[in-house]
Amino acid sequence: MTTTLAPPVSIGKAAVGALGILALSTGALESVVSPTIPLLERELDMSQSEGALLSIVLLITGALITPLAGKFGDRYGGKKVLIRLMAVVSLGGTVSALAPNLPVLLVGQVLQGAMIGALPLSFIVVRKHLPAGESKVAIGVVSGLFVGGSMVGMLSAGPVAEQLSRHWMFALPTIAVVGSTLLVNRLMPADPPGRPDDVGIDWPGLLLLSGMLTTLMLVLALAPEAGSAPLVLVALVVLLAVFVTGWVRVERRAAAPMIDLNMLARPAIWKACALTFVICLGTTMAVYLVPQLLDERGDGYGFRASATEIGLYLLPGAVAATLAGPLGGLGDRRFGSRAVVNTGVVMMAVGLLAVAAVHTEIWHLVVGKVLIALANGLCVTAMMTSTATAVDPNDTGIATSLILVSRVLGSAVGGQLGGALLTAGTPSGAEVAAESAYVTGFVIAGIVVLSALFVTRTMSKGVKA
Repeated sequence: MTTTLAPPVSIGKAAVGALGILALSTGALESVVSPTIPLLERELDMSQSEGALLSIVLLITGALITPLAGKFGDRYGGKKVLIRLMAVVSLGGTVSALAPNLPVLLVGQVLQGAMIGALPLSFIVVRKHLPAGESKVAIGVVSGLFVGGSMVGMLSAGPVAEQLSRHWMFALPTIAVVGSTLLVNRLMPADPPGRPDDVGIDWPGLLLLSGMLTTLMLVLALAPEAGSAPLVLVALVVLLAVFVTGWVRVERRAAAPMIDLNMLARPAIWKACALTFVICLGTTMAVYLVPQLLDERGDGYGFRASATEIGLYLLPGAVAATLAGPLGGLGDRRFGSRAVVNTGVVMMAVGLLAVAAVHTEIWHLVVGKVLIALANGLCVTAMMTSTATAVDPNDTGIATSLILVSRVLGSAVGGQLGGALLTAGTPSGAEVAAESAYVTGFVIAGIVVLSALFVTRTMSKGVKA
């Protein structure tokens, strides 16, 4: 028997604007770590590998929370779950703001990772309240403002940390998240649940996914030091294979799998996930390596930039990323996702390889970062909007969660790989990574991104799930 639901209340620009402000606030909170990693490494006495871990631990939590948030949103309603998720994010921001040391800061970042689950929940709400054409643009705007929040975070993090303290650079965006959450709660009408609550949550799948991601990060962290502990690395690789095998078997047998492998098997979905992973891996290597190179104090390379200066140098890239969200949605609507993604892939590869070849002036890094950020925004937004509007409305949350999990995994691997390369490229007893380590990182990222063209050539003009 099917239940007929009343049509949802239509929403206006104010409600969409409230979602956009929330996306802007969470984006700012997410981005404050990136330009201040060198400062945090000095203040908290962290190694470069620990700095890379700090830069991606939020993303690991996001990979775990996002499919759960998408499934809950599809089942119980996007707004209801969104408000509760933002309470967790606000708690995480508060913990980060008060953190006296690295372990407590990591706990705060883990809690803040719940913010990534806010995106599929926002898409659920938009999809249920707007027609397909308008929802593509609205999703692009919300995605763009989330990325655009990085502009605010990157610009403000350095000055706030240096003039006030590192604690306030977390506290201020957390206050904005709390205020914008209250605004969404007031202006956004509730969306009806999409499914009856008759199936339990796939906790075994969630636990296995958690173990898989944690083990993957440990493998990447220990890889540069494999010579000193080869058996440990081999054991972790075997454990990772066990987690992957177990997770696949559990998801295939689960009545309500955490990640629907049948949906993931659809060509349009797995291609979108593969592209998102590759593109975000290349982007995040640049996101990690560029600030480190700006801060570097090497002989003939590096610029000894302060946290405030790094934020200013990264600002043009954040502006480009902000514009890329709406442009990606509009481009997908008019030209199709394949054209948008091909353009983005070529643009990003050019930016990465150009920075690898030429990085003797600050403007070289600034221009390269602009190309990379613009390309990333175009590609990910095109994948997100086309996937969100191509599946059944009741599957919007889980479908977009798959794209976001791919984004998170690519970002986590890219950030950790960048840190591993710098650690491996730092001579024993030295504090400065070799210039060749940066060049290698940018070249690897560029080649990985170019491999996406093998996937895009098999795509249809628009993603059809």
